[in-house]
Parts: sequence; C-alpha cells; structure tokens
Amino acid sequence: MSNNKSVKKVIKAKIKANKELTEEEKMREKIKYEIAEELGLTDKVKSEGWGGLSSVETGRIGGIMAKRKKNNIK
Repeated sequence: MSNNKSVKKVIKAKIKANKELTEEEKMREKIKYEIAEELGLTDKVKSEGWGGLSSVETGRIGGIMAKRKKNNIK
C-alpha cells in the first residue's frame, strides 16, 4: 500500500514539474481520466483540478481503479 502512495506522489511531482511520465504512469493517468469521464466528473476536474473533487468522488475513482486492476491480474 505504501508503494501505491509513493507512485501517486511521483506522478504528481512529475506532472507538476512537467516531466515525462513512464508508460505505467501514463496508463494510470489515462485510466483515471477515463473513470472520471464515466462518472461525469470531467468538467469538474478540468475546472477545479483533481483537488476539487470530494473524498467520495476520489474514493469512487480509486475503488474502480483498484477493481479494474484486480480484474486484469486474474
């Protein structure tokens, strides 16, 4: 679990510093945006950023990401 948090911090720092993401990091961001779109949160993310989402909204995105990751492993 701590590895997952460190990955998030690395991605956030790279995006903020406008640095190139690895393929794995790019895929993670792509999936996150796709889920936000499915949940109808794209406009909110574009206008307020990821920090503008509620804990319920971010939890929903994270839960769906975890579920998809689990299903892809099997």
